Amino acid sequence: MSEITRRSAIWSLAALSGGLLHGREKATAFALIGDRYHNSDYIRIALGKTIGKDAGVSIDFYDEVKFLDAEGLLGYKLLIVLRDGMTWPDGYTDESSNAGYVRTGSPKIVSDPPLPKWEGKAHYWITPAQGKAVKDFVNAGGGVLFLHNVTYISPHNDDFRDVLGAVTQGHPPIRSFKVKVVNGEHPITRGVKDFIVTDEQHFMTYQKDPKHLLLQSVNEDGLTYRDLGASSAAGWAYDYGKGRVCYLAPGHMISALWNPEYEKLQKNAVRWLLRQS
Repeated sequence: MSEITRRSAIWSLAALSGGLLHGREKATAFALIGDRYHNSDYIRIALGKTIGKDAGVSIDFYDEVKFLDAEGLLGYKLLIVLRDGMTWPDGYTDESSNAGYVRTGSPKIVSDPPLPKWEGKAHYWITPAQGKAVKDFVNAGGGVLFLHNVTYISPHNDDFRDVLGAVTQGHPPIRSFKVKVVNGEHPITRGVKDFIVTDEQHFMTYQKDPKHLLLQSVNEDGLTYRDLGASSAAGWAYDYGKGRVCYLAPGHMISALWNPEYEKLQKNAVRWLLRQS
């Protein structure tokens, strides 16, 4: 009798543990965030307020790109991506992306014993299966909110590029620019006024129908980038398969993500993507 009781207890404990580990309910949104140049913490804090707390959308944050696959997206209604297309498995070429190091004047790096040499070469992480997973997710009815530097993923995967609808052309250093609403009738921009941010002004080649454009970024001081002028597409939205896609360009600085007008855009976007408006 005691053996049966012990065995029953073991099975009960196993069932409980399995439930705790594997039965956790997924959030509404899967968010892939953070890279060498965009610290995961500020993105988590920023979007945790604008989309999480203020818009009432539960979010599971991930900064490991391996979790973005067909299995990982199962059960989610919304995909959010704010990161670029690179990982650095062999280390960085230098410490220029370390804010604390740069702020202290980039002192000479001394190490005893000497540091081994490493390659410091970027790895473009997205795989054909991951690009297909994103495309299938939207085709099946999911919503996708692309933010800021995701245009840097596009050159390395055709499926991802087709869903996003654009590819990067780069950006100048951080500076102030205006974000202009070019279509105020869309649910995402309704009630949103033009606004100014200090951020990276991303330039890109937009590849979908111009009728889907919502926002344009403009450097009103006339500062240009390469031969691309002072203005670029900065936001759009469209139906894709059974799902929906929205891209919004600002996002390098938490001060930009928390600009009151930009907060409106983010909240409007997730409502539209989730078909709540």
